[in-house]
Amino acid sequence: MGETSRMSNGTLAGKTAVITGSSRNIGKATALALAADGANIVVNGVQDRAAADAVVKEIEAMGGKAVAKLADVATKAGADALVQAAVDAFGGVDIMVVNASTRGQKAFLEMPHADFRRVVDTTIDSAFHLCQAAIPHMLKAGWGRVITLGGVSWYIGMPNRIHNLTGKSAIVGFTHGIATEFATQGITANCVSPGATETVRPASAGTGNPRNAMNIPMERQGDVKEMAATVRFLCQPDAAYITGQTIHVNGGLFLGT
Repeated sequence: MGETSRMSNGTLAGKTAVITGSSRNIGKATALALAADGANIVVNGVQDRAAADAVVKEIEAMGGKAVAKLADVATKAGADALVQAAVDAFGGVDIMVVNASTRGQKAFLEMPHADFRRVVDTTIDSAFHLCQAAIPHMLKAGWGRVITLGGVSWYIGMPNRIHNLTGKSAIVGFTHGIATEFATQGITANCVSPGATETVRPASAGTGNPRNAMNIPMERQGDVKEMAATVRFLCQPDAAYITGQTIHVNGGLFLGT
Protein backbone atom coordinates (compact mmCIF):
# COMPACT_ATOMS: atom_id res chain seq x y z
CA MET A 1 0.00 0.00 0.00
CA GLY A 2 1.44 3.40 -0.98
CA GLU A 3 1.92 6.24 1.46
CA THR A 4 -0.88 8.31 -0.10
CA SER A 5 -3.34 5.41 0.06
CA ARG A 6 -2.40 4.61 3.66
CA MET A 7 -2.84 8.21 4.76
CA SER A 8 -6.18 8.58 2.97
CA ASN A 9 -7.43 5.66 5.07
CA GLY A 10 -5.91 6.92 8.32
CA THR A 11 -7.85 7.47 11.52
CA LEU A 12 -7.82 11.24 10.94
CA ALA A 13 -8.47 11.17 7.19
CA GLY A 14 -10.66 14.11 6.19
CA LYS A 15 -9.91 16.04 9.38
CA THR A 16 -8.02 19.32 9.35
CA ALA A 17 -5.53 20.19 12.07
CA VAL A 18 -4.19 23.66 12.80
CA ILE A 19 -0.99 23.49 14.84
CA THR A 20 0.54 26.71 16.07
CA GLY A 21 4.30 27.00 16.34
CA SER A 22 4.66 24.01 14.04
CA SER A 23 7.69 25.01 12.01
CA ARG A 24 9.98 23.34 14.57
CA ASN A 25 10.25 21.28 17.76
CA ILE A 26 7.10 19.80 19.35
CA GLY A 27 4.82 21.58 16.90
CA LYS A 28 6.62 20.17 13.89
CA ALA A 29 6.68 16.65 15.35
CA THR A 30 2.94 16.95 16.00
CA ALA A 31 2.27 18.10 12.45
CA LEU A 32 4.11 15.09 11.06
CA ALA A 33 2.36 12.70 13.47
CA LEU A 34 -1.14 13.91 12.61
CA ALA A 35 -0.33 13.97 8.91
CA ALA A 36 0.72 10.32 9.19
CA ASP A 37 -2.83 9.57 10.36
CA GLY A 38 -4.29 11.32 7.32
CA ALA A 39 -5.11 14.78 8.69
CA ASN A 40 -4.75 17.86 6.54
CA ILE A 41 -2.25 20.15 8.24
CA VAL A 42 -1.97 23.92 8.56
CA VAL A 43 1.61 24.69 9.56
CA ASN A 44 2.15 27.92 11.47
CA GLY A 45 5.09 30.10 12.37
CA VAL A 46 5.57 33.81 12.93
CA GLN A 47 8.50 34.87 10.74
CA ASP A 48 10.41 31.89 9.37
CA ARG A 49 8.71 31.15 6.05
CA ALA A 50 11.44 28.76 4.95
CA ALA A 51 11.03 26.59 8.05
CA ALA A 52 7.24 26.43 7.68
CA ASP A 53 7.49 25.61 3.98
CA ALA A 54 10.00 22.87 4.75
CA VAL A 55 7.48 21.16 7.05
CA VAL A 56 4.84 21.39 4.32
CA LYS A 57 7.21 19.76 1.85
CA GLU A 58 8.00 17.00 4.33
CA ILE A 59 4.31 16.26 4.77
CA GLU A 60 3.71 16.29 1.04
CA ALA A 61 6.61 13.87 0.59
CA MET A 62 4.74 11.54 2.96
CA GLY A 63 1.71 11.74 0.69
CA GLY A 64 -0.17 14.19 2.90
CA LYS A 65 -1.72 17.61 2.39
CA ALA A 66 -0.51 20.76 4.09
CA VAL A 67 -0.29 24.52 3.76
CA ALA A 68 1.78 27.08 5.66
CA LYS A 69 0.49 30.30 7.17
CA LEU A 70 2.64 32.80 9.02
CA ALA A 71 0.65 34.59 11.71
CA ASP A 72 1.10 36.07 15.18
CA VAL A 73 -1.61 34.11 16.97
CA ALA A 74 -1.34 36.18 20.14
CA THR A 75 -3.46 38.72 18.26
CA LYS A 76 -7.07 38.25 17.18
CA ALA A 77 -6.20 39.27 13.62
CA GLY A 78 -3.43 36.69 13.44
CA ALA A 79 -5.54 33.91 14.94
CA ASP A 80 -8.46 34.69 12.64
CA ALA A 81 -6.15 34.70 9.61
CA LEU A 82 -4.71 31.31 10.56
CA VAL A 83 -8.12 29.69 10.95
CA GLN A 84 -9.29 31.29 7.71
CA ALA A 85 -6.29 29.76 5.95
CA ALA A 86 -7.51 26.35 7.10
CA VAL A 87 -11.03 27.08 5.89
CA ASP A 88 -9.78 28.32 2.52
CA ALA A 89 -7.50 25.33 1.98
CA PHE A 90 -9.51 22.48 3.48
CA GLY A 91 -13.00 23.72 4.35
CA GLY A 92 -12.82 23.94 8.12
CA VAL A 93 -10.99 23.15 11.34
CA ASP A 94 -11.43 19.92 13.30
CA ILE A 95 -8.32 19.92 15.48
CA MET A 96 -6.70 22.93 17.13
CA VAL A 97 -3.31 22.38 18.75
CA VAL A 98 -2.33 25.47 20.76
CA ASN A 99 1.41 25.05 20.95
CA ALA A 100 3.03 28.42 20.22
CA SER A 101 4.78 29.99 23.19
CA THR A 102 7.60 32.25 24.14
CA ARG A 103 9.71 32.31 27.25
CA GLY A 104 12.80 33.71 28.85
CA GLN A 105 14.55 34.02 32.18
CA LYS A 106 14.43 37.05 34.42
CA ALA A 107 14.48 37.56 38.17
CA PHE A 108 11.03 38.67 39.30
CA LEU A 109 12.18 41.95 40.88
CA GLU A 110 14.02 42.85 37.68
CA MET A 111 11.27 41.80 35.27
CA PRO A 112 9.66 44.60 33.25
CA HIS A 113 5.90 44.29 33.12
CA ALA A 114 6.15 44.35 29.32
CA ASP A 115 8.16 41.11 29.42
CA PHE A 116 5.59 39.53 31.74
CA ARG A 117 2.72 40.52 29.47
CA ARG A 118 4.50 39.36 26.31
CA VAL A 119 4.94 35.82 27.61
CA VAL A 120 1.51 35.55 29.22
CA ASP A 121 -0.26 37.06 26.21
CA THR A 122 1.42 34.69 23.77
CA THR A 123 0.33 31.75 25.89
CA ILE A 124 -3.22 32.55 26.93
CA ASP A 125 -4.41 35.19 24.45
CA SER A 126 -3.47 32.91 21.57
CA ALA A 127 -5.58 30.10 23.05
CA PHE A 128 -8.53 32.46 23.52
CA HIS A 129 -8.45 33.90 20.01
CA LEU A 130 -7.71 30.59 18.28
CA CYS A 131 -10.49 28.71 20.02
CA GLN A 132 -13.04 31.46 19.44
CA ALA A 133 -12.21 31.29 15.74
CA ALA A 134 -12.01 27.50 15.41
CA ILE A 135 -14.72 26.10 17.67
CA PRO A 136 -17.64 27.33 15.51
CA HIS A 137 -16.31 25.08 12.74
CA MET A 138 -16.10 22.16 15.17
CA LEU A 139 -19.67 22.78 16.32
CA LYS A 140 -20.85 22.74 12.74
CA ALA A 141 -19.16 19.37 12.22
CA GLY A 142 -20.27 18.00 15.59
CA TRP A 143 -16.69 16.90 16.28
CA GLY A 144 -13.57 18.63 17.50
CA ARG A 145 -10.35 18.35 19.42
CA VAL A 146 -8.62 21.17 21.31
CA ILE A 147 -5.16 20.32 22.59
CA THR A 148 -3.15 22.85 24.56
CA LEU A 149 0.52 22.54 25.46
CA GLY A 150 1.18 23.30 29.09
CA GLY A 151 4.31 22.55 31.04
CA VAL A 152 5.55 21.20 34.32
CA SER A 153 7.16 24.45 35.49
CA TRP A 154 3.94 25.95 36.88
CA TYR A 155 3.32 22.76 38.85
CA ILE A 156 6.71 22.35 40.49
CA GLY A 157 7.85 25.99 40.49
CA MET A 158 10.99 27.47 38.96
CA PRO A 159 12.89 30.65 39.74
CA ASN A 160 13.19 33.45 37.19
CA ARG A 161 10.14 32.28 35.22
CA ILE A 162 7.15 33.97 36.85
CA HIS A 163 5.80 34.97 33.43
CA ASN A 164 6.01 31.44 32.03
CA LEU A 165 4.56 29.84 35.18
CA THR A 166 1.63 32.26 35.12
CA GLY A 167 0.84 31.63 31.46
CA LYS A 168 1.09 27.86 31.70
CA SER A 169 -1.06 27.63 34.83
CA ALA A 170 -3.68 29.78 33.11
CA ILE A 171 -3.73 27.50 30.07
CA VAL A 172 -4.74 24.56 32.27
CA GLY A 173 -7.73 26.48 33.62
CA PHE A 174 -8.63 27.60 30.11
CA THR A 175 -8.56 24.01 28.90
CA HIS A 176 -10.85 22.90 31.73
CA GLY A 177 -13.30 25.63 30.77
CA ILE A 178 -13.40 24.63 27.11
CA ALA A 179 -13.79 20.97 28.09
CA THR A 180 -16.82 21.56 30.28
CA GLU A 181 -18.53 24.14 28.08
CA PHE A 182 -18.50 21.96 24.96
CA ALA A 183 -18.56 18.48 26.51
CA THR A 184 -21.99 17.60 25.10
CA GLN A 185 -21.24 18.86 21.61
CA GLY A 186 -18.62 16.41 20.41
CA ILE A 187 -15.63 18.56 21.33
CA THR A 188 -12.92 17.47 23.76
CA ALA A 189 -10.20 19.65 25.25
CA ASN A 190 -7.07 18.37 26.94
CA CYS A 191 -3.67 19.71 27.96
CA VAL A 192 -0.38 17.95 27.29
CA SER A 193 2.26 18.91 29.85
CA PRO A 194 5.85 18.40 28.68
CA GLY A 195 8.85 18.67 30.94
CA ALA A 196 12.48 19.03 29.91
CA THR A 197 12.46 18.26 26.20
CA GLU A 198 15.22 18.20 23.60
CA THR A 199 14.30 21.19 21.44
CA VAL A 200 16.01 23.92 19.46
CA ARG A 201 15.60 27.31 21.17
CA PRO A 202 17.50 30.57 21.28
CA ALA A 203 20.03 30.90 24.09
CA SER A 204 17.94 33.64 25.71
CA ALA A 205 15.22 31.08 26.47
CA GLY A 206 17.54 29.29 28.85
CA THR A 207 17.68 25.61 29.61
CA GLY A 208 15.64 25.53 32.81
CA ASN A 209 16.71 24.62 36.28
CA PRO A 210 19.52 22.00 36.25
CA ARG A 211 18.26 20.72 39.60
CA ASN A 212 14.94 19.81 37.98
CA ALA A 213 16.64 18.12 35.03
CA MET A 214 18.69 15.98 37.40
CA ASN A 215 15.59 14.98 39.33
CA ILE A 216 13.64 13.53 36.42
CA PRO A 217 12.88 9.99 37.62
CA MET A 218 13.58 8.60 34.14
CA GLU A 219 16.95 10.41 34.19
CA ARG A 220 16.62 11.78 30.67
CA GLN A 221 14.96 14.56 28.74
CA GLY A 222 11.95 13.87 26.58
CA ASP A 223 11.92 13.67 22.81
CA VAL A 224 9.58 15.85 20.75
CA LYS A 225 8.15 12.70 19.17
CA GLU A 226 7.00 11.54 22.60
CA MET A 227 5.05 14.76 23.09
CA ALA A 228 3.59 14.50 19.60
CA ALA A 229 2.51 10.91 20.20
CA THR A 230 0.41 12.02 23.15
CA VAL A 231 -1.25 14.79 21.14
CA ARG A 232 -1.85 12.26 18.38
CA PHE A 233 -3.59 9.89 20.78
CA LEU A 234 -5.87 12.61 22.16
CA CYS A 235 -6.97 13.49 18.62
CA GLN A 236 -8.11 9.95 17.82
CA PRO A 237 -11.78 8.94 17.62
CA ASP A 238 -11.00 6.38 20.34
CA ALA A 239 -10.14 9.23 22.74
CA ALA A 240 -13.65 10.69 22.57
CA TYR A 241 -14.34 10.07 26.28
CA ILE A 242 -11.22 11.87 27.49
CA THR A 243 -11.66 15.56 28.19
CA GLY A 244 -10.51 18.15 30.70
CA GLN A 245 -7.34 16.23 31.45
CA THR A 246 -3.75 17.33 31.90
CA ILE A 247 -1.52 14.56 30.59
CA HIS A 248 1.97 14.77 32.08
CA VAL A 249 4.63 13.68 29.58
CA ASN A 250 7.69 14.62 31.57
CA GLY A 251 9.34 11.44 32.79
CA GLY A 252 7.76 11.79 36.22
CA LEU A 253 9.17 15.26 36.91
CA PHE A 254 5.74 16.47 38.03
CA LEU A 255 5.88 14.05 40.97
CA GLY A 256 8.07 16.56 42.79
CA THR A 257 11.64 17.62 43.30
